[in-house]
Amino acid sequence: MSMRHTVKVRAGAAVVAVSGLALALAGCGGGDDGKPASAQSVSAPQPTAGQSQNAASDKSGSAATTIIATAAGEEGMVLEINEARRDQGGFLTVSGNLKNTGAKDFNHTTAWRGNELTGSGESVAGATLVDKAGKKRYYVLRDTEGRCLCTTGVNSIGAGKALPIFAQFPAPPASTTEVEFNLPTFASATIKISG
Repeated sequence: MSMRHTVKVRAGAAVVAVSGLALALAGCGGGDDGKPASAQSVSAPQPTAGQSQNAASDKSGSAATTIIATAAGEEGMVLEINEARRDQGGFLTVSGNLKNTGAKDFNHTTAWRGNELTGSGESVAGATLVDKAGKKRYYVLRDTEGRCLCTTGVNSIGAGKALPIFAQFPAPPASTTEVEFNLPTFASATIKISG
Protein backbone atom coordinates (compact mmCIF):
# COMPACT_ATOMS: atom_id res chain seq x y z
CA MET A 1 0.00 0.00 0.00
CA SER A 2 1.41 3.42 -0.91
CA MET A 3 1.98 6.14 1.63
CA ARG A 4 -0.64 8.37 -0.04
CA HIS A 5 -3.33 5.61 0.12
CA THR A 6 -2.55 4.93 3.82
CA VAL A 7 -3.05 8.60 4.68
CA LYS A 8 -6.45 8.64 2.90
CA VAL A 9 -7.62 5.54 4.80
CA ARG A 10 -6.51 6.98 8.17
CA ALA A 11 -8.17 10.33 7.37
CA GLY A 12 -11.41 8.53 6.46
CA ALA A 13 -11.31 6.52 9.70
CA ALA A 14 -10.79 9.71 11.68
CA VAL A 15 -13.84 11.33 10.05
CA VAL A 16 -15.99 8.27 10.90
CA ALA A 17 -14.72 8.26 14.51
CA VAL A 18 -15.37 12.01 14.97
CA SER A 19 -18.87 11.66 13.43
CA GLY A 20 -19.67 8.75 15.76
CA LEU A 21 -18.43 10.72 18.77
CA ALA A 22 -20.56 13.72 17.80
CA LEU A 23 -23.67 11.53 17.51
CA ALA A 24 -22.95 9.87 20.85
CA LEU A 25 -22.56 13.23 22.59
CA ALA A 26 -25.76 14.54 21.02
CA GLY A 27 -27.63 11.49 22.37
CA CYS A 28 -26.34 12.14 25.90
CA GLY A 29 -27.53 15.74 26.01
CA GLY A 30 -30.27 17.01 28.26
CA GLY A 31 -33.75 18.08 27.34
CA ASP A 32 -34.91 21.47 26.23
CA ASP A 33 -35.29 22.63 29.83
CA GLY A 34 -31.55 22.32 30.55
CA LYS A 35 -31.95 19.32 32.88
CA PRO A 36 -30.02 16.13 32.22
CA ALA A 37 -32.08 13.51 30.36
CA SER A 38 -32.20 11.22 33.44
CA ALA A 39 -33.97 13.87 35.52
CA GLN A 40 -36.78 14.46 33.01
CA SER A 41 -40.06 12.74 33.70
CA VAL A 42 -41.41 10.33 31.16
CA SER A 43 -45.14 9.83 31.22
CA ALA A 44 -46.83 6.60 30.25
CA PRO A 45 -49.36 6.75 27.44
CA GLN A 46 -52.74 7.83 28.75
CA PRO A 47 -55.87 5.85 27.90
CA THR A 48 -58.18 7.40 25.35
CA ALA A 49 -61.69 8.52 26.23
CA GLY A 50 -63.87 5.55 27.14
CA GLN A 51 -60.86 3.28 27.69
CA SER A 52 -60.07 2.11 31.22
CA GLN A 53 -56.57 2.25 32.73
CA ASN A 54 -56.47 -1.57 32.81
CA ALA A 55 -57.49 -1.85 29.18
CA ALA A 56 -54.71 0.54 28.20
CA SER A 57 -52.07 -1.51 30.01
CA ASP A 58 -53.39 -4.96 29.01
CA LYS A 59 -52.83 -5.42 25.30
CA SER A 60 -52.69 -9.23 25.48
CA GLY A 61 -56.37 -9.67 24.67
CA SER A 62 -56.57 -12.68 26.99
CA ALA A 63 -59.91 -13.60 28.47
CA ALA A 64 -60.63 -13.14 32.15
CA THR A 65 -59.54 -16.04 34.36
CA THR A 66 -62.32 -18.21 35.77
CA ILE A 67 -62.71 -18.20 39.56
CA ILE A 68 -64.05 -21.51 40.85
CA ALA A 69 -63.96 -20.63 44.56
CA THR A 70 -63.25 -17.69 46.88
CA ALA A 71 -62.26 -17.70 50.55
CA ALA A 72 -61.93 -14.73 52.90
CA GLY A 73 -58.88 -14.31 55.11
CA GLU A 74 -57.76 -11.80 57.72
CA GLU A 75 -57.14 -8.07 57.18
CA GLY A 76 -58.74 -7.92 53.73
CA MET A 77 -56.94 -10.92 52.22
CA VAL A 78 -58.93 -12.93 49.69
CA LEU A 79 -58.01 -16.30 48.18
CA GLU A 80 -59.32 -16.87 44.66
CA ILE A 81 -58.95 -20.37 43.24
CA ASN A 82 -58.87 -20.62 39.45
CA GLU A 83 -58.24 -24.31 38.86
CA ALA A 84 -57.81 -27.73 40.46
CA ARG A 85 -56.43 -29.93 37.67
CA ARG A 86 -55.30 -33.54 37.62
CA ASP A 87 -51.83 -33.84 36.11
CA GLN A 88 -50.07 -36.85 34.64
CA GLY A 89 -48.28 -38.90 37.23
CA GLY A 90 -51.05 -38.84 39.84
CA PHE A 91 -50.82 -35.20 40.96
CA LEU A 92 -53.45 -32.53 41.51
CA THR A 93 -52.38 -28.90 41.06
CA VAL A 94 -54.44 -26.11 42.61
CA SER A 95 -53.75 -22.61 41.30
CA GLY A 96 -55.16 -19.19 42.06
CA ASN A 97 -54.37 -15.76 43.51
CA LEU A 98 -53.94 -14.24 46.93
CA LYS A 99 -55.36 -10.72 46.78
CA ASN A 100 -54.84 -7.95 49.32
CA THR A 101 -58.02 -5.87 49.24
CA GLY A 102 -56.95 -3.99 52.37
CA ALA A 103 -55.53 -0.48 52.63
CA LYS A 104 -52.09 -1.52 53.89
CA ASP A 105 -49.45 -4.14 53.08
CA PHE A 106 -50.09 -7.61 54.48
CA ASN A 107 -47.02 -9.13 56.19
CA HIS A 108 -48.53 -11.96 58.31
CA THR A 109 -47.81 -14.83 55.92
CA THR A 110 -45.95 -17.15 58.32
CA ALA A 111 -49.10 -19.14 59.18
CA TRP A 112 -49.55 -20.08 55.52
CA ARG A 113 -46.54 -22.39 55.61
CA GLY A 114 -48.25 -24.55 58.27
CA ASN A 115 -46.81 -26.16 61.37
CA GLU A 116 -44.35 -28.39 59.56
CA LEU A 117 -40.94 -26.75 59.14
CA THR A 118 -39.60 -27.35 55.65
CA GLY A 119 -36.83 -26.01 53.47
CA SER A 120 -39.45 -23.89 51.69
CA GLY A 121 -39.42 -20.91 54.05
CA GLU A 122 -42.34 -18.50 53.67
CA SER A 123 -44.76 -20.35 51.40
CA VAL A 124 -48.23 -21.82 51.06
CA ALA A 125 -46.99 -25.25 52.21
CA GLY A 126 -49.67 -25.32 54.93
CA ALA A 127 -52.43 -25.83 52.35
CA THR A 128 -54.43 -29.07 52.50
CA LEU A 129 -57.14 -30.80 50.52
CA VAL A 130 -59.90 -32.77 52.20
CA ASP A 131 -61.78 -35.48 50.35
CA LYS A 132 -64.90 -35.68 52.52
CA ALA A 133 -66.42 -38.60 50.61
CA GLY A 134 -63.18 -40.62 50.85
CA LYS A 135 -62.50 -39.33 54.40
CA LYS A 136 -58.92 -38.44 53.56
CA ARG A 137 -56.70 -35.33 53.93
CA TYR A 138 -53.94 -34.53 51.42
CA TYR A 139 -50.89 -32.38 52.15
CA VAL A 140 -48.71 -30.39 49.73
CA LEU A 141 -46.09 -32.62 48.11
CA ARG A 142 -42.39 -32.18 48.98
CA ASP A 143 -39.30 -32.77 46.88
CA THR A 144 -36.38 -34.95 48.03
CA GLU A 145 -34.84 -31.98 49.88
CA GLY A 146 -38.01 -31.22 51.84
CA ARG A 147 -39.12 -28.19 49.81
CA CYS A 148 -42.79 -27.93 49.01
CA LEU A 149 -44.12 -28.20 45.47
CA CYS A 150 -45.86 -24.88 45.92
CA THR A 151 -45.37 -21.13 45.77
CA THR A 152 -42.49 -19.98 47.98
CA GLY A 153 -41.04 -16.59 48.96
CA VAL A 154 -44.42 -15.33 50.14
CA ASN A 155 -43.50 -12.78 52.82
CA SER A 156 -45.59 -9.72 51.94
CA ILE A 157 -48.43 -8.69 49.63
CA GLY A 158 -48.83 -4.97 48.99
CA ALA A 159 -52.14 -3.16 49.40
CA GLY A 160 -54.27 -3.67 46.30
CA LYS A 161 -51.85 -6.27 44.90
CA ALA A 162 -52.34 -9.93 43.96
CA LEU A 163 -49.91 -12.84 44.09
CA PRO A 164 -50.39 -15.92 41.85
CA ILE A 165 -50.00 -19.15 43.80
CA PHE A 166 -50.03 -22.91 43.21
CA ALA A 167 -49.81 -26.03 45.34
CA GLN A 168 -49.39 -29.61 44.16
CA PHE A 169 -50.97 -32.55 46.00
CA PRO A 170 -51.29 -36.31 45.51
CA ALA A 171 -54.40 -36.76 43.36
CA PRO A 172 -57.49 -38.18 45.06
CA PRO A 173 -59.13 -41.21 43.38
CA ALA A 174 -60.70 -40.58 39.96
CA SER A 175 -64.15 -40.99 41.53
CA THR A 176 -63.53 -37.87 43.67
CA THR A 177 -64.72 -34.80 41.77
CA GLU A 178 -64.90 -32.30 44.61
CA VAL A 179 -62.54 -31.46 47.49
CA GLU A 180 -62.26 -28.85 50.21
CA PHE A 181 -59.22 -26.56 49.96
CA ASN A 182 -57.80 -25.15 53.19
CA LEU A 183 -55.07 -22.56 53.73
CA PRO A 184 -54.36 -21.39 57.31
CA THR A 185 -56.13 -18.10 58.23
CA PHE A 186 -58.63 -18.48 55.33
CA ALA A 187 -62.12 -19.98 55.32
CA SER A 188 -62.43 -23.38 53.63
CA ALA A 189 -63.38 -23.44 49.95
CA THR A 190 -65.06 -26.29 48.11
CA ILE A 191 -63.57 -26.78 44.64
CA LYS A 192 -64.39 -29.01 41.68
CA ILE A 193 -61.57 -31.04 40.14
CA SER A 194 -61.04 -30.78 36.38
CA GLY A 195 -59.10 -33.07 34.06
